Amino acid sequence: MPRSARAADPVPPVAKVVPQKLVKHGDTRVDNYFWLRDKSNPAVIDYLKAENGYTEAIMKPTEPLQEKLYQEILGRIKQTDLSVPERIGPYYYYSRTEQGKQYPILCRKKGSLEAAEEVMLDLNALAKGHTYFRLGVSEVSPDHRLLAYSTDTSGGEVFTLVVKDLTAGAMLKDEIPNTATMVEWGNDNRTLFYTTLDAAKRPYRLYRHVLGADPRQDALIFEEKDETFRLGLSKTRSQSYLLLSLRSTLSDEWHYLDASAPQGAFRLIERRRPKVEYSVDHRGGSFYILTNEQAQNFQLMEAPVTAPGRKNWKTLIPHRPTVLLQGVDLFENHMVVSEREAGLRKIRITDLAGGQTHHVDFPEPVYTAMVARNPEFRTTLLRFSYTSLVTPMSVFDYDMQARTRELKKQMEVLGGYDPARYQSERIFATAADGVKVPISLVYRKGMVRNARNPLWMNGYGSYGSSREPVFSSDRLSLLDRGFIFAIAHIRGGSEMGRSWYEDGKLLRKKNTFTDFVACAEHLVREKYTSPERLVISGGSAGGLLMGAVVNLRPDLFKAVIANVPFVDVISTMLDASIPLTSLEWDEWGNPEDPQYYRYMKSYSPYDNVEAKAYPHLLVTTGLNDPRVAFWEPVKWVAKLRVMKTDKNRLLLRTHLVAGHGGPSGRYSRYRETAFEYAFLLYALGIR
Repeated sequence: MPRSARAADPVPPVAKVVPQKLVKHGDTRVDNYFWLRDKSNPAVIDYLKAENGYTEAIMKPTEPLQEKLYQEILGRIKQTDLSVPERIGPYYYYSRTEQGKQYPILCRKKGSLEAAEEVMLDLNALAKGHTYFRLGVSEVSPDHRLLAYSTDTSGGEVFTLVVKDLTAGAMLKDEIPNTATMVEWGNDNRTLFYTTLDAAKRPYRLYRHVLGADPRQDALIFEEKDETFRLGLSKTRSQSYLLLSLRSTLSDEWHYLDASAPQGAFRLIERRRPKVEYSVDHRGGSFYILTNEQAQNFQLMEAPVTAPGRKNWKTLIPHRPTVLLQGVDLFENHMVVSEREAGLRKIRITDLAGGQTHHVDFPEPVYTAMVARNPEFRTTLLRFSYTSLVTPMSVFDYDMQARTRELKKQMEVLGGYDPARYQSERIFATAADGVKVPISLVYRKGMVRNARNPLWMNGYGSYGSSREPVFSSDRLSLLDRGFIFAIAHIRGGSEMGRSWYEDGKLLRKKNTFTDFVACAEHLVREKYTSPERLVISGGSAGGLLMGAVVNLRPDLFKAVIANVPFVDVISTMLDASIPLTSLEWDEWGNPEDPQYYRYMKSYSPYDNVEAKAYPHLLVTTGLNDPRVAFWEPVKWVAKLRVMKTDKNRLLLRTHLVAGHGGPSGRYSRYRETAFEYAFLLYALGIR
């Protein structure tokens, strides 16, 4: 932040110190800020409000810039717009937005796109009177007469399920609280299956509800008692089967039920086994099974519906060491496999009648292509999305037989966006152990590598989740101010295959952090930027990344944004009452084991804060966040506040009525982006 703006700085709030001795495996940890976990304590809320007030005061000089950035972001967006209609049976379903309204409106037309519009749900009306609003699930019954949908008004990801009669435009009396975002209809149009949450917000029970019945009398179909597994529910594209999934990080179990006999019993496909993952889809008389058994990058199997157990699995696509199989989509006459090779997504299509296989071609060297929802089973059209760091999100319909494509819609970027003015590339950094780590870059053409460019690098690197190179019209506000934007495709994701994930988890988690540092060092060494011009960001597990790398190399970065950061690793992973904890022992390790405890303690950001200089830091959280408890970032900031030796900004922004995703509503999100961009620009002294 500029020196001139600091003359009248307010005094930052300092959390009171209440030492709490924590002993584990003979190791004594003193947590001075343990008391901040209790949001029912008025002193905690007062402290959060004081931190918010401090952040507002520090950022007040940036308010004109925030407004300018907000108007820039808004000026590129077609505020009144609609999605590409999706045909399901006799209807075309779509959503649309209207200028000035925060939320979409869900609509449909019968028979043709020229037919009269029917508004199913106006989310703006549902959100009225709520500071936060989120639609969980919306599922139309097979006869298209009823709509089951759920809502959350706190950000806590606990949803209330209701049913609307679309023909009469009236709500039914059926109302079910405490549901997760998994709801499916039986083919009788009157039976609903839904999942509920335990005290740790783990989906663990499957119920069957018959419309008009008292939900308190609903039949419990299944309960998953192993706290390391979560229960899921889906329906095959063929509409023939309901699928019950029981999934942990490293093991799966699936059951199936004839959707036309919803009062029947689910039947087992294959019992769970340690370190064996699989998923299921259906076509004809077969289940298609994607599994990692003896196949690190997965292989595709087929089994008869009448005897789907493992002994009857036959190989369709064998394991390939350089190609990761990520998903399979089945249609009446075609099979679509989503693959990843050399860091890029690919779409492979097989004509199941003729046996011919081909890949869809894409024009750019760095891109993201993803198969869309495609609800229709009897079709030759495949809908997919395509984007890159310079190409706005585009939706195509691809004729799998003729091998032709039709652009249905490309996101409009108002204000004269010209992709020819920008350039993207992929380069590689060398990690400490010699591994080559990809970096995706985008910048204005004419960029000179003179070490003076501001560069914003983002990363994640957990759960096998890959950071995709996608377009952002918001990002243009920084690119047009001379920024380079970089994505570090670090280990812990799956960009380079399953081994990329395995090498960035459990007792190899530190590879994620050192890879990110290696990417930053490479960009500095190659004169894309310098430490004085390098800013970084990450959220959730990417926030853990931010906390770890600023402990490792605080000198390498000028400013950091850590959104809902998972930074108190040991405290969270020791407490199974916290949502996600037990589900993630296979990701991070269980600190009840001394080996994992010691390893976690060696990188946990909160436990490794030291008396040294740190970069400018903006940290955000949501009071009702069920994924990363608000107290993790709050405690981290409190500890940094008293230990860091620099005079750089340390700002905490707590959304008091929100969860993991921050404020709801698109205009609120644009404001949040403008706020964060202003923080980065001021940290770099850019006006």
